[in-house]
Amino acid sequence: MKLWWAALILSFGCFLPTFGEEESEARLLVSKNILNQYLVEGKDLTVEYKVFNVGGKVAFDVVLNDNSFPQSSFTPVSGSLKATWERITPNSNVTHAVILKPLKSGYFNFTSADVSYLTSEESKERTFGYSSFPGEGGIVPQREFDRRFSPHVLDWLVFAFMTLPSLGIPYLLWYSSKSKYDQPKPKKN
Repeated sequence: MKLWWAALILSFGCFLPTFGEEESEARLLVSKNILNQYLVEGKDLTVEYKVFNVGGKVAFDVVLNDNSFPQSSFTPVSGSLKATWERITPNSNVTHAVILKPLKSGYFNFTSADVSYLTSEESKERTFGYSSFPGEGGIVPQREFDRRFSPHVLDWLVFAFMTLPSLGIPYLLWYSSKSKYDQPKPKKN
């Protein structure tokens, strides 16, 4: 019984407000995700960044910079790999997306992006951090992707055209025989 009362008092103490304590400063968590299911050479690749402020104060002059996509391997289609926000309020988030086009096939290591911010407007010292990283991903050549996932309409049309004689000639022979020997019987009154 004493243990039950101790647990009740401890759990109640977790919900009591603390007086005189200062709010925690701004603290950002950054998530980086590749949204495509298949990574294909020459097709759009969407990268999404989510920035969460889990701290108790506003984060100022937030800069997100991703240098992990070399220009020799990726071309930007839409968006920028560098994003800035004037401020991110506590317990809120922002999202940024970039669309890139892979120029080469093969395996690529998707590493983290850099984030820096000020914890107050007067602060001169920037706080630095990194995003999560998706890891290694394989970029499939366009030809291989088309071979595996295209509907092959032309192939099916050629197949249908080639099977037409082997199905059509026996049908025509059967129909001519049927019409020749299958005469309707006259009705009796």
